Amino acid sequence: MSAVADTHADAGGPMRPARGRAAKAPVPPPRGSRIRRGRNYGALDLGTNNCRLLIAQPGPQGFMVIDAYSRVVRLGEGLLESGRLSDAAMDRTVAALAACADKLSRRDVRLTRNVATEACRRAANGVRFVERVYAETGIALDVISAAEEARLAVLGCQTLIDPDGPPALVFDIGGGSSELMLVAPQAEAGGQPAILDWVSLPWGVVSLAETEPQWPRADDRAAAYARMLGRVAPLLDRFAARLAARGVTHVQPLGTSGTITTLASVELGLPGYDRRRVDGCSVGSDAMTDLCRSIAGRSVEDRARIACVGADRAELIVAGCAILEAILVRWPGGQVRVADRGIREGILRSLMGRDGVWTAKA
Repeated sequence: MSAVADTHADAGGPMRPARGRAAKAPVPPPRGSRIRRGRNYGALDLGTNNCRLLIAQPGPQGFMVIDAYSRVVRLGEGLLESGRLSDAAMDRTVAALAACADKLSRRDVRLTRNVATEACRRAANGVRFVERVYAETGIALDVISAAEEARLAVLGCQTLIDPDGPPALVFDIGGGSSELMLVAPQAEAGGQPAILDWVSLPWGVVSLAETEPQWPRADDRAAAYARMLGRVAPLLDRFAARLAARGVTHVQPLGTSGTITTLASVELGLPGYDRRRVDGCSVGSDAMTDLCRSIAGRSVEDRARIACVGADRAELIVAGCAILEAILVRWPGGQVRVADRGIREGILRSLMGRDGVWTAKA
């Protein structure tokens, strides 16, 4: 498919020409604005574990998602040991991206941003993979920095921050890395979230899971889980000390990513995943910690039978539990807010804002 001419620029990198179901809760536009309709926008997030796409139109409540795609590709499988993306992982991912390109084409998306994160940042053959993706699918991937990844995640879920509360600790547990951001409760002029401090941990659900490649028998699982916690906790201690030096010890936790949305759905007792129930909900931090420990003590087969976990997440969910527990133990008590939104919503909001979709009312 030939590239289209439409391009755009944003603070975090170039907006690429587009190649590429699902109503989701809209992201509100700036106050006192009117909407210029007629264009479809795309946001593609290629992570270490998942390939995800949203296609949306601007609307009176922000934007409406008209198409979506998500597939577990495990692009970073084996990366921790080899330092390279494997042929099998790249083949799976290119197939998923080809499906995204087809959706973008059929929806006549002329403006999209396609980002890749930790796996492509870390892999020795990441640049060659990006070149292959463009040659075979027409999708131009931006390999974004951890700082830009953090910015987009905050932008995507900032409307869930309580403006009357303490600073928010927004955390995004990814496949190859996890980002934690301290965000002011009140947005800056223009509606942009103010990120006061942030850190990127080198552990996500894939990279941490690969440190314990064979999940042990029941009598050894607690020790394996403790080792995972031990890899994450010292990094959080250093970040907490940095926040304490700023006078910040009390935060409002807000989590985004598949780990916390999955665990929240389990904690809520849902028979199947329901975004309407999960996005924006609050769950007790202590209850989530207990759930993490319970899941870590089970076999892969038992985890796969848990509603909302299933076979796709059964292998990696324990690593996600370890990262989440380490965060909640370091900043204990109260409730944690859950966001089924993040980088893709942040991209869409940036694209539409820079494209003048929301214009000031006369």
